[in-house]
Amino acid sequence: MDETRTDSTDIAEEVRAWLEDQWDPDLTVAQWWERLGVSGWAAPSLPKDAFGRGLSRSDGVVVQRAIAEFGAVGGPSGLGLLLAAPTIATHGTQAQIDTYVRDIVTGQQAWCQLFSEPGAGSDLAGLTTRAVRDGDEWVVNGQKVWTSLGSTADLGMLLARTAPDAPKHTGISWFACDMHQSGVDLRPLREMTGHAMFNEVFLTDAHVPHDAVIGDLNQGWAVANTTLANERAGLGAGGGGAGGAMVTPGTIAGNLSRRVGDFATAKPEKKKTRSKASTQPKKRRSPAELLIGYAKGNGAAADPTIRQDLVRLHILGELGRLNSERHKATRAAGGDIGGMANIAKLYMRAIVGLQRDVGLRIAGPQGMLHAYTGEQKEALDAATGNPFLAMITGTALYAQAPPIYGGTDQIQRNIIGERVLGLPKEPGADPSTPFSQLPKN
Repeated sequence: MDETRTDSTDIAEEVRAWLEDQWDPDLTVAQWWERLGVSGWAAPSLPKDAFGRGLSRSDGVVVQRAIAEFGAVGGPSGLGLLLAAPTIATHGTQAQIDTYVRDIVTGQQAWCQLFSEPGAGSDLAGLTTRAVRDGDEWVVNGQKVWTSLGSTADLGMLLARTAPDAPKHTGISWFACDMHQSGVDLRPLREMTGHAMFNEVFLTDAHVPHDAVIGDLNQGWAVANTTLANERAGLGAGGGGAGGAMVTPGTIAGNLSRRVGDFATAKPEKKKTRSKASTQPKKRRSPAELLIGYAKGNGAAADPTIRQDLVRLHILGELGRLNSERHKATRAAGGDIGGMANIAKLYMRAIVGLQRDVGLRIAGPQGMLHAYTGEQKEALDAATGNPFLAMITGTALYAQAPPIYGGTDQIQRNIIGERVLGLPKEPGADPSTPFSQLPKN
Protein backbone atom coordinates (compact mmCIF):
# COMPACT_ATOMS: atom_id res chain seq x y z
CA MET A 1 0.00 0.00 0.00
CA ASP A 2 2.79 2.44 0.87
CA GLU A 3 4.56 1.67 -2.40
CA THR A 4 1.38 2.39 -4.38
CA ARG A 5 0.89 5.65 -2.52
CA THR A 6 4.45 6.73 -3.29
CA ASP A 7 3.96 5.96 -6.97
CA SER A 8 0.69 7.94 -7.02
CA THR A 9 2.42 10.86 -5.30
CA ASP A 10 5.23 10.80 -7.86
CA ILE A 11 2.71 10.81 -10.72
CA ALA A 12 0.80 13.73 -9.21
CA GLU A 13 4.07 15.65 -8.71
CA GLU A 14 5.03 15.06 -12.34
CA VAL A 15 1.64 16.32 -13.54
CA ARG A 16 1.86 19.44 -11.39
CA ALA A 17 5.37 20.22 -12.61
CA TRP A 18 4.19 19.89 -16.20
CA LEU A 19 1.16 22.11 -15.53
CA GLU A 20 3.31 24.83 -14.00
CA ASP A 21 5.22 25.01 -17.27
CA GLN A 22 2.33 24.55 -19.70
CA TRP A 23 -0.96 25.80 -18.23
CA ASP A 24 -2.02 29.14 -19.71
CA PRO A 25 -5.62 30.25 -19.09
CA ASP A 26 -5.45 32.66 -22.04
CA LEU A 27 -5.11 29.86 -24.58
CA THR A 28 -8.17 28.72 -26.49
CA VAL A 29 -9.66 25.38 -25.48
CA ALA A 30 -8.34 23.88 -28.73
CA GLN A 31 -4.80 25.15 -28.07
CA TRP A 32 -4.81 23.86 -24.50
CA TRP A 33 -6.18 20.44 -25.47
CA GLU A 34 -3.50 20.22 -28.18
CA ARG A 35 -0.83 20.58 -25.48
CA LEU A 36 -2.58 18.29 -23.01
CA GLY A 37 -3.51 15.62 -25.56
CA VAL A 38 -0.17 15.33 -27.33
CA SER A 39 1.65 15.21 -23.97
CA GLY A 40 -0.32 12.10 -22.94
CA TRP A 41 -1.94 13.71 -19.89
CA ALA A 42 -5.43 14.05 -21.42
CA ALA A 43 -5.84 10.25 -21.50
CA PRO A 44 -2.94 8.80 -19.45
CA SER A 45 -4.46 5.30 -19.36
CA LEU A 46 -4.07 4.92 -23.13
CA PRO A 47 -0.91 3.22 -24.44
CA LYS A 48 2.11 5.40 -25.17
CA ASP A 49 1.73 4.84 -28.93
CA ALA A 50 -1.87 6.08 -28.69
CA PHE A 51 -1.28 9.50 -27.09
CA GLY A 52 -1.34 8.13 -23.55
CA ARG A 53 1.09 7.30 -20.77
CA GLY A 54 0.32 3.60 -20.28
CA LEU A 55 -0.92 4.17 -16.72
CA SER A 56 -3.52 2.08 -14.88
CA ARG A 57 -7.09 3.34 -14.64
CA SER A 58 -6.56 4.20 -10.95
CA ASP A 59 -3.41 6.16 -11.71
CA GLY A 60 -5.30 7.88 -14.50
CA VAL A 61 -7.75 9.10 -11.86
CA VAL A 62 -4.77 10.42 -9.86
CA VAL A 63 -3.73 12.43 -12.92
CA GLN A 64 -7.22 13.83 -13.44
CA ARG A 65 -7.47 14.86 -9.80
CA ALA A 66 -4.06 16.52 -9.91
CA ILE A 67 -5.18 18.58 -12.92
CA ALA A 68 -8.45 19.55 -11.19
CA GLU A 69 -6.70 20.47 -7.93
CA PHE A 70 -4.19 22.60 -9.81
CA GLY A 71 -7.06 24.57 -11.30
CA ALA A 72 -6.47 23.65 -14.95
CA VAL A 73 -8.97 22.19 -17.40
CA GLY A 74 -8.70 18.45 -17.91
CA GLY A 75 -9.11 16.36 -21.02
CA PRO A 76 -12.21 16.38 -23.24
CA SER A 77 -15.33 14.90 -21.69
CA GLY A 78 -17.61 12.45 -23.47
CA LEU A 79 -17.66 9.04 -25.11
CA GLY A 80 -14.67 9.65 -27.36
CA LEU A 81 -12.19 9.52 -24.48
CA LEU A 82 -14.18 6.95 -22.49
CA LEU A 83 -15.01 4.44 -25.23
CA ALA A 84 -13.78 5.18 -28.74
CA ALA A 85 -10.15 5.98 -27.94
CA PRO A 86 -9.38 2.80 -25.93
CA THR A 87 -11.22 0.69 -28.51
CA ILE A 88 -9.28 2.15 -31.45
CA ALA A 89 -6.03 1.98 -29.47
CA THR A 90 -6.65 -1.76 -28.97
CA HIS A 91 -7.95 -2.79 -32.39
CA GLY A 92 -7.04 0.00 -34.82
CA THR A 93 -4.04 0.38 -37.08
CA GLN A 94 -1.40 2.97 -36.22
CA ALA A 95 -2.76 5.15 -39.03
CA GLN A 96 -6.25 4.99 -37.47
CA ILE A 97 -4.82 5.77 -34.03
CA ASP A 98 -2.94 8.74 -35.43
CA THR A 99 -6.11 10.03 -37.09
CA TYR A 100 -8.98 9.23 -34.73
CA VAL A 101 -7.37 9.02 -31.29
CA ARG A 102 -5.37 12.19 -31.83
CA ASP A 103 -8.55 14.10 -32.65
CA ILE A 104 -10.19 12.62 -29.55
CA VAL A 105 -7.48 13.50 -27.01
CA THR A 106 -7.13 17.00 -28.48
CA GLY A 107 -10.90 17.53 -28.42
CA GLN A 108 -11.29 18.13 -32.15
CA GLN A 109 -13.93 15.42 -32.59
CA ALA A 110 -16.77 14.33 -30.29
CA TRP A 111 -18.22 10.81 -30.50
CA CYS A 112 -21.46 8.95 -29.84
CA GLN A 113 -22.29 5.24 -29.75
CA LEU A 114 -24.44 3.66 -32.48
CA PHE A 115 -24.97 0.18 -31.00
CA SER A 116 -28.51 -0.45 -29.68
CA GLU A 117 -31.48 -0.88 -32.00
CA PRO A 118 -35.24 -1.12 -31.40
CA GLY A 119 -35.01 -4.90 -31.87
CA ALA A 120 -31.51 -5.39 -30.51
CA GLY A 121 -30.99 -3.93 -27.09
CA SER A 122 -30.08 -6.64 -24.60
CA ASP A 123 -29.53 -8.95 -27.56
CA LEU A 124 -27.06 -6.58 -29.19
CA ALA A 125 -25.70 -9.28 -31.52
CA GLY A 126 -29.17 -9.45 -33.06
CA LEU A 127 -28.69 -6.06 -34.75
CA THR A 128 -30.05 -5.70 -38.28
CA THR A 129 -28.50 -2.44 -39.49
CA ARG A 130 -26.85 -3.39 -42.78
CA ALA A 131 -23.64 -2.17 -44.38
CA VAL A 132 -23.09 -3.15 -48.04
CA ARG A 133 -19.70 -2.76 -49.72
CA ASP A 134 -19.58 -0.39 -52.70
CA GLY A 135 -16.02 -0.06 -53.90
CA ASP A 136 -13.92 1.74 -51.31
CA GLU A 137 -16.86 2.53 -49.05
CA TRP A 138 -19.85 0.97 -47.30
CA VAL A 139 -23.48 2.02 -47.66
CA VAL A 140 -25.38 1.76 -44.37
CA ASN A 141 -29.11 1.46 -43.74
CA GLY A 142 -30.85 0.89 -40.42
CA GLN A 143 -31.99 2.47 -37.16
CA LYS A 144 -30.22 3.00 -33.84
CA VAL A 145 -31.71 4.10 -30.52
CA TRP A 146 -30.60 5.32 -27.06
CA THR A 147 -27.74 7.23 -28.68
CA SER A 148 -26.25 9.30 -25.86
CA LEU A 149 -24.83 12.73 -26.69
CA GLY A 150 -25.61 12.27 -30.37
CA SER A 151 -26.60 15.91 -30.81
CA THR A 152 -23.01 17.08 -30.23
CA ALA A 153 -21.22 14.19 -31.96
CA ASP A 154 -18.98 14.46 -35.02
CA LEU A 155 -18.41 10.70 -35.32
CA GLY A 156 -20.27 7.58 -34.22
CA MET A 157 -19.09 4.14 -33.11
CA LEU A 158 -21.25 2.17 -35.52
CA LEU A 159 -22.00 -1.54 -35.39
CA ALA A 160 -23.47 -2.88 -38.63
CA ARG A 161 -23.99 -6.30 -40.16
CA THR A 162 -21.62 -6.80 -43.07
CA ALA A 163 -22.12 -10.54 -43.64
CA PRO A 164 -25.77 -11.53 -42.99
CA ASP A 165 -25.17 -15.16 -43.96
CA ALA A 166 -22.45 -15.57 -41.32
CA PRO A 167 -23.31 -16.74 -37.78
CA LYS A 168 -24.90 -14.19 -35.46
CA HIS A 169 -21.79 -13.02 -33.60
CA THR A 170 -19.67 -12.92 -36.74
CA GLY A 171 -20.53 -10.89 -39.77
CA ILE A 172 -20.65 -7.69 -37.68
CA SER A 173 -18.18 -4.83 -38.23
CA TRP A 174 -17.24 -1.76 -36.15
CA PHE A 175 -17.09 1.51 -38.12
CA ALA A 176 -16.18 5.13 -37.43
CA CYS A 177 -19.19 6.88 -38.98
CA ASP A 178 -19.40 10.58 -39.92
CA MET A 179 -22.46 12.03 -38.15
CA HIS A 180 -22.57 15.20 -40.28
CA GLN A 181 -23.60 13.54 -43.56
CA SER A 182 -27.08 13.82 -45.05
CA GLY A 183 -27.75 10.09 -44.63
CA VAL A 184 -27.78 10.43 -40.83
CA ASP A 185 -31.02 11.71 -39.26
CA LEU A 186 -30.85 12.25 -35.50
CA ARG A 187 -33.99 12.80 -33.40
CA PRO A 188 -33.94 13.56 -29.65
CA LEU A 189 -35.85 11.40 -27.16
CA ARG A 190 -37.36 13.34 -24.25
CA GLU A 191 -36.90 11.51 -20.94
CA MET A 192 -38.97 11.59 -17.76
CA THR A 193 -36.22 13.76 -16.25
CA GLY A 194 -37.10 16.49 -18.75
CA HIS A 195 -33.78 16.11 -20.55
CA ALA A 196 -33.02 14.66 -23.97
CA MET A 197 -29.61 13.07 -23.54
CA PHE A 198 -30.67 10.09 -25.68
CA ASN A 199 -31.53 10.11 -29.37
CA GLU A 200 -32.73 7.79 -32.09
CA VAL A 201 -30.73 7.76 -35.31
CA PHE A 202 -31.94 6.78 -38.76
CA LEU A 203 -29.28 5.75 -41.29
CA THR A 204 -30.45 6.00 -44.89
CA ASP A 205 -27.76 5.29 -47.49
CA ALA A 206 -25.13 6.67 -45.14
CA HIS A 207 -21.58 6.28 -46.43
CA VAL A 208 -18.56 5.05 -44.48
CA PRO A 209 -15.12 4.63 -46.08
CA HIS A 210 -13.57 1.18 -45.93
CA ASP A 211 -10.54 2.50 -44.05
CA ALA A 212 -12.96 3.46 -41.23
CA VAL A 213 -13.47 -0.22 -40.34
CA ILE A 214 -11.84 -0.67 -36.91
CA GLY A 215 -10.44 -4.15 -36.38
CA ASP A 216 -10.95 -7.01 -38.79
CA LEU A 217 -13.87 -6.99 -41.18
CA ASN A 218 -16.77 -9.14 -39.88
CA GLN A 219 -15.08 -9.42 -36.47
CA GLY A 220 -16.66 -6.34 -34.95
CA TRP A 221 -18.17 -8.31 -32.06
CA ALA A 222 -14.74 -8.62 -30.47
CA VAL A 223 -14.15 -4.89 -31.02
CA ALA A 224 -17.57 -4.08 -29.55
CA ASN A 225 -16.76 -6.10 -26.43
CA THR A 226 -13.74 -3.88 -25.84
CA THR A 227 -16.00 -0.83 -26.12
CA LEU A 228 -18.55 -2.36 -23.73
CA ALA A 229 -15.89 -3.38 -21.21
CA ASN A 230 -14.64 0.21 -21.08
CA GLU A 231 -18.21 1.45 -20.77
CA ARG A 232 -18.97 -0.82 -17.80
CA ALA A 233 -15.70 0.02 -16.09
CA GLY A 234 -16.32 3.73 -16.59
CA LEU A 235 -19.89 3.52 -15.29
CA GLY A 236 -19.09 1.21 -12.39
CA ALA A 237 -18.92 1.99 -8.68
CA GLY A 238 -15.46 2.49 -7.22
CA GLY A 239 -13.86 3.90 -10.35
CA GLY A 240 -13.72 7.37 -8.91
CA GLY A 241 -14.19 10.65 -10.69
CA ALA A 242 -11.78 13.47 -10.91
CA GLY A 243 -14.14 16.36 -10.63
CA GLY A 244 -13.14 19.68 -12.09
CA ALA A 245 -14.33 21.27 -15.30
CA MET A 246 -16.05 19.02 -17.85
CA VAL A 247 -15.86 20.63 -21.28
CA THR A 248 -17.70 19.17 -24.29
CA PRO A 249 -15.37 18.58 -27.25
CA GLY A 250 -16.01 18.62 -30.96
CA THR A 251 -17.09 21.04 -33.66
CA ILE A 252 -20.76 21.32 -32.66
CA ALA A 253 -20.49 22.31 -28.99
CA GLY A 254 -18.67 25.54 -29.90
CA ASN A 255 -16.09 25.39 -27.10
CA LEU A 256 -12.87 25.00 -29.09
CA SER A 257 -12.40 28.70 -29.84
CA ARG A 258 -13.29 29.87 -26.34
CA ARG A 259 -10.76 30.98 -23.70
CA VAL A 260 -9.84 27.90 -21.65
CA GLY A 261 -9.45 29.88 -18.43
CA ASP A 262 -13.18 30.61 -18.52
CA PHE A 263 -13.78 26.90 -17.83
CA ALA A 264 -11.26 26.60 -15.00
CA THR A 265 -12.75 25.97 -11.56
CA ALA A 266 -10.01 27.37 -9.33
CA LYS A 267 -6.81 29.39 -9.39
CA PRO A 268 -3.58 27.38 -9.63
CA GLU A 269 -1.64 26.92 -6.40
CA LYS A 270 1.74 28.60 -6.30
CA LYS A 271 4.78 26.40 -6.60
CA LYS A 272 6.15 27.40 -3.21
CA THR A 273 3.03 26.12 -1.45
CA ARG A 274 3.25 22.69 -3.03
CA SER A 275 3.84 19.82 -0.64
CA LYS A 276 3.77 16.07 -0.77
CA ALA A 277 0.72 16.06 1.43
CA SER A 278 -1.21 18.04 -1.18
CA THR A 279 -0.52 15.41 -3.84
CA GLN A 280 -2.12 12.57 -1.90
CA PRO A 281 -5.31 11.37 -3.60
CA LYS A 282 -8.36 12.77 -1.86
CA LYS A 283 -10.65 10.30 -0.18
CA ARG A 284 -13.69 9.58 -2.32
CA ARG A 285 -16.95 10.99 -1.07
CA SER A 286 -19.49 8.53 0.25
CA PRO A 287 -22.62 8.22 -1.93
CA ALA A 288 -24.56 8.72 1.34
CA GLU A 289 -22.85 11.99 2.29
CA LEU A 290 -25.35 14.45 0.79
CA LEU A 291 -28.35 12.46 1.99
CA ILE A 292 -26.94 12.24 5.53
CA GLY A 293 -26.76 16.02 5.71
CA TYR A 294 -30.24 16.31 4.20
CA ALA A 295 -31.69 13.85 6.74
CA LYS A 296 -30.08 15.70 9.64
CA GLY A 297 -31.43 18.99 8.33
CA ASN A 298 -35.10 17.98 8.14
CA GLY A 299 -35.17 15.63 11.12
CA ALA A 300 -35.50 12.39 9.11
CA ALA A 301 -32.26 11.13 10.66
CA ALA A 302 -34.29 10.24 13.76
CA ASP A 303 -35.94 7.43 11.77
CA PRO A 304 -33.90 4.25 12.48
CA THR A 305 -34.84 2.67 9.13
CA ILE A 306 -33.56 5.73 7.26
CA ARG A 307 -30.31 5.61 9.26
CA GLN A 308 -30.04 1.92 8.40
CA ASP A 309 -30.47 2.60 4.66
CA LEU A 310 -27.91 5.43 4.79
CA VAL A 311 -25.42 2.99 6.32
CA ARG A 312 -26.24 0.46 3.58
CA LEU A 313 -25.62 3.16 0.98
CA HIS A 314 -22.25 4.03 2.52
CA ILE A 315 -21.30 0.32 2.65
CA LEU A 316 -22.13 -0.14 -1.04
CA GLY A 317 -19.87 2.78 -1.89
CA GLU A 318 -17.05 1.37 0.23
CA LEU A 319 -17.41 -2.09 -1.32
CA GLY A 320 -17.18 -0.54 -4.77
CA ARG A 321 -14.08 1.41 -3.75
CA LEU A 322 -12.39 -1.61 -2.17
CA ASN A 323 -13.16 -3.77 -5.20
CA SER A 324 -11.51 -1.11 -7.36
CA GLU A 325 -8.42 -1.11 -5.13
CA ARG A 326 -8.31 -4.92 -5.11
CA HIS A 327 -8.52 -4.99 -8.90
CA LYS A 328 -5.78 -2.38 -9.17
CA ALA A 329 -3.46 -4.40 -6.91
CA THR A 330 -4.19 -7.62 -8.77
CA ARG A 331 -3.45 -6.06 -12.15
CA ALA A 332 -0.27 -4.45 -10.82
CA ALA A 333 0.85 -7.98 -9.89
CA GLY A 334 0.16 -9.21 -13.43
CA GLY A 335 -3.23 -10.80 -12.76
CA ASP A 336 -6.85 -9.91 -13.32
CA ILE A 337 -10.26 -10.42 -11.72
CA GLY A 338 -12.80 -11.71 -14.18
CA GLY A 339 -16.10 -9.87 -14.38
CA MET A 340 -14.98 -6.91 -12.26
CA ALA A 341 -16.35 -4.37 -14.73
CA ASN A 342 -19.73 -6.13 -14.66
CA ILE A 343 -19.71 -6.28 -10.86
CA ALA A 344 -18.82 -2.59 -10.65
CA LYS A 345 -21.69 -1.72 -12.97
CA LEU A 346 -24.13 -3.70 -10.79
CA TYR A 347 -22.85 -1.89 -7.70
CA MET A 348 -23.38 1.47 -9.40
CA ARG A 349 -26.96 0.52 -10.24
CA ALA A 350 -27.60 -0.58 -6.65
CA ILE A 351 -26.18 2.69 -5.31
CA VAL A 352 -28.29 4.88 -7.57
CA GLY A 353 -31.41 2.82 -6.81
CA LEU A 354 -30.90 3.12 -3.06
CA GLN A 355 -30.17 6.85 -3.40
CA ARG A 356 -33.56 7.16 -5.11
CA ASP A 357 -35.44 5.20 -2.47
CA VAL A 358 -33.92 6.69 0.67
CA GLY A 359 -33.76 10.18 -0.85
CA LEU A 360 -37.52 10.19 -1.52
CA ARG A 361 -38.21 8.83 1.96
CA ILE A 362 -36.18 11.67 3.47
CA ALA A 363 -37.94 14.23 1.26
CA GLY A 364 -41.39 12.99 2.26
CA PRO A 365 -44.33 14.66 0.47
CA GLN A 366 -41.94 17.18 -1.13
CA GLY A 367 -40.58 14.28 -3.18
CA MET A 368 -43.67 14.56 -5.41
CA LEU A 369 -42.43 17.95 -6.65
CA HIS A 370 -39.82 18.35 -9.39
CA ALA A 371 -38.33 21.17 -11.45
CA TYR A 372 -37.71 20.61 -15.15
CA THR A 373 -36.33 24.06 -15.98
CA GLY A 374 -34.16 26.67 -14.31
CA GLU A 375 -37.17 28.89 -13.67
CA GLN A 376 -39.08 26.00 -12.12
CA LYS A 377 -36.14 25.22 -9.85
CA GLU A 378 -36.05 28.79 -8.57
CA ALA A 379 -39.77 28.59 -7.80
CA LEU A 380 -39.35 25.17 -6.16
CA ASP A 381 -36.47 26.38 -4.01
CA ALA A 382 -38.49 29.41 -2.91
CA ALA A 383 -41.60 27.34 -2.13
CA THR A 384 -39.84 24.58 -0.18
CA GLY A 385 -36.78 26.33 1.20
CA ASN A 386 -34.86 23.24 0.10
CA PRO A 387 -32.20 23.84 -2.60
CA PHE A 388 -31.36 20.12 -2.66
CA LEU A 389 -34.85 18.90 -3.54
CA ALA A 390 -34.47 19.19 -7.33
CA MET A 391 -31.30 17.08 -7.14
CA ILE A 392 -33.05 14.46 -5.00
CA THR A 393 -36.02 14.15 -7.34
CA GLY A 394 -33.79 14.34 -10.41
CA THR A 395 -31.79 11.38 -9.10
CA ALA A 396 -35.02 9.51 -8.41
CA LEU A 397 -36.28 10.00 -11.97
CA TYR A 398 -32.89 9.13 -13.48
CA ALA A 399 -32.48 5.98 -11.35
CA GLN A 400 -34.59 3.92 -13.76
CA ALA A 401 -31.86 4.22 -16.42
CA PRO A 402 -28.77 2.51 -14.86
CA PRO A 403 -30.38 -0.97 -14.75
CA ILE A 404 -30.79 -0.67 -18.54
CA TYR A 405 -28.01 1.34 -20.20
CA GLY A 406 -24.52 -0.07 -20.63
CA GLY A 407 -26.02 -3.57 -20.62
CA THR A 408 -29.01 -4.52 -18.46
CA ASP A 409 -28.61 -6.04 -15.00
CA GLN A 410 -29.65 -9.38 -16.46
CA ILE A 411 -26.93 -9.19 -19.10
CA GLN A 412 -24.30 -8.35 -16.46
CA ARG A 413 -25.35 -11.36 -14.38
CA ASN A 414 -25.37 -13.64 -17.42
CA ILE A 415 -21.81 -12.57 -18.28
CA ILE A 416 -20.61 -13.17 -14.71
CA GLY A 417 -22.38 -16.54 -14.55
CA GLU A 418 -21.29 -17.86 -17.93
CA ARG A 419 -17.86 -16.31 -18.52
CA VAL A 420 -16.55 -16.01 -14.96
CA LEU A 421 -18.25 -18.78 -12.96
CA GLY A 422 -18.47 -21.20 -15.89
CA LEU A 423 -22.19 -21.88 -15.48
CA PRO A 424 -24.10 -23.40 -18.41
CA LYS A 425 -25.31 -20.94 -21.03
CA GLU A 426 -28.99 -20.36 -21.52
CA PRO A 427 -30.46 -22.56 -24.28
CA GLY A 428 -30.49 -20.94 -27.68
CA ALA A 429 -29.87 -21.46 -31.35
CA ASP A 430 -26.76 -23.23 -32.58
CA PRO A 431 -24.08 -20.50 -32.67
CA SER A 432 -23.00 -21.71 -36.12
CA THR A 433 -26.45 -20.97 -37.63
CA PRO A 434 -26.26 -18.17 -40.22
CA PHE A 435 -27.87 -14.98 -38.93
CA SER A 436 -30.15 -14.81 -41.97
CA GLN A 437 -31.74 -18.10 -40.87
CA LEU A 438 -32.42 -17.09 -37.26
CA PRO A 439 -35.93 -16.03 -36.15
CA LYS A 440 -36.05 -12.26 -35.81
CA ASN A 441 -37.19 -10.30 -32.74
